[in-house]
Amino acid sequence: MLDCTELTHGILLPIPHNHQHPRPSLAMLIDTLSPLHAVVLSVVAWVVWKVAYRFFVRTSLDKIPGPKSKSILTGNLGQMFDRHGWDFHHELGQRYGPIVKLSGILGQQVLYVFDPKAMHNIVVKDQYTYQPAEWFTESLQVGFGPGLLSVYGETHRRQRKMLNPVFSINHMRHMTPVFYAIAHKLRDAIAVQVKETPRDLDMLRWIGRTALELIGQGGLGYSFDPLVEDKPNDFGDAMKNFLPTIFHFQLLRFKFHWFTKIGSASFRRRLVEMIPNPLVQKIKDIVDTMHSHAVEILNGKKQALKAGDEAVVEQISQGKDIISVLLKTNMEASEEDKLPEEEILAQMATLVFAATDTTTSALSQILSLLAEHPNVQERLRREILEVKQGQEDISYDMLVDRLPYLDAICRETLRLYPPVSFVFREAFEDAVLPLSRPIYGVDGQAISEISIPKGTFLAVGILASNRNKEIWGEDALEWKPERWLSPLPEAVTGSRIPGVYSNLMTFLGGGRACIGFKFSQLEMKVVLAILLQSFKFSPADCSKDITWNLAGVKYPTIGKVDNHPCLPLKVELISIRNFESFIRFSRLASGDVSILGQKLIYRLC
Repeated sequence: MLDCTELTHGILLPIPHNHQHPRPSLAMLIDTLSPLHAVVLSVVAWVVWKVAYRFFVRTSLDKIPGPKSKSILTGNLGQMFDRHGWDFHHELGQRYGPIVKLSGILGQQVLYVFDPKAMHNIVVKDQYTYQPAEWFTESLQVGFGPGLLSVYGETHRRQRKMLNPVFSINHMRHMTPVFYAIAHKLRDAIAVQVKETPRDLDMLRWIGRTALELIGQGGLGYSFDPLVEDKPNDFGDAMKNFLPTIFHFQLLRFKFHWFTKIGSASFRRRLVEMIPNPLVQKIKDIVDTMHSHAVEILNGKKQALKAGDEAVVEQISQGKDIISVLLKTNMEASEEDKLPEEEILAQMATLVFAATDTTTSALSQILSLLAEHPNVQERLRREILEVKQGQEDISYDMLVDRLPYLDAICRETLRLYPPVSFVFREAFEDAVLPLSRPIYGVDGQAISEISIPKGTFLAVGILASNRNKEIWGEDALEWKPERWLSPLPEAVTGSRIPGVYSNLMTFLGGGRACIGFKFSQLEMKVVLAILLQSFKFSPADCSKDITWNLAGVKYPTIGKVDNHPCLPLKVELISIRNFESFIRFSRLASGDVSILGQKLIYRLC
């Protein structure tokens, strides 16, 4: 007679009735499991422990107000990363105050921060405590290698030190002719499209191609796109597709760093090749393409440097691009500062990744706004033509100092519509976060500083900071370039926003501020200066359906259903000769050009 069973190697065996068998222990049961079952059981146990710990163990963050979690699995992250989640981000910025508690994966607490003093601590004072999250840096390191965005500590300091000189004002002057040459090609290509009659063009596509070519020639000394003709480029296509493809795994990236700890790099490579998911294989192919082309470009530059100055000058950008200058500087550096080749290779993909989509988004947003505000567009065109005064191109110094309205439009757009809405930081050790002014917790008690446990994720609210009404006033949500034409109010200048650019967080601040923000500004101003001399931009017939989507870098689409990036604008070729004559005549006659006069000249042209 049988009355019980024993689990041995996955097989149920009968036990005799009179057999005295000891009660099985947990260790004995685990020993009998297959490796796969053991892994699954371990993962389930870990998840249960994490959930239980986070829901039952109290921390100092429990008192911080914030919205309710929408999901046990993903918390509020689904709302944060929803491409139509602008209302959620607006609510964070306007309803809860400068410190908001959110829920992350499996109930993990996340702080959304846009208090000025707290941000200063995060990105400047305690920047080595609050580092980019490991899941972010590891995913970039797998894609690009150990570049500026994916390394920490001394390695980051050494790379930043080597790269700083190539982003100096002096070097930007050398880059200006390169940028103008590309902008002229863009103008010529668009002129062919609209020479007979005004047409609706996808300006996002044109600006995206231009931004890639700008960083290609200015950053790598490499041409991705001739612009005046459609020419396929595997490297360019790979760079364009990396961010949209990896965004499909946005929530999984929060735990991606676990994968990088599994075995050797070659083992992980074989593991990835075995995954049948087409998106995973697409990412693998993109990374392979980027790496092979980067190696090819770098080898060509090294050979040119060995061959002497004559060979360097014959290259695209005449050896003045960022990587060529970096290579030369690296050869002359001390052994302790010198970058190994793998780090130089990593900078190449990192530069293109960091510069292309952000510049595309910002420039496209400006063109869209100019199309919606024709009076602003006319005033800007007048300013550009007055400063140009017969020059072939406006010089670097004039672009920077003599075009205040162009500068105001760029600043206001980057304030109200930053390409990146927030960035994550992770507390690498326990810390205390001070606040500019006390907030009130859910228990009604005032809080002037917050204890931050090690491992806490913090989202630095770039968008919320730039739109903070307490700093920018009641018109903070309005696009008003004129606000930059007079001294900023004390509320702005005295707020001590830690951003590296114009009291804004758009380019962040501290040791991890965007190293290329001057490069980006110059690109935008050169392209706008050239385009507005030749074209008038108006809303396309479908412009009312244009939707800007929240993402790692925001992008426009037609409607909310279609996810294909697109920005149609009506583009009209204008007669600059007539317009310049009118400007000169009006300046002589009255010293000014009225809005009525500008409208008249458009009818004449």
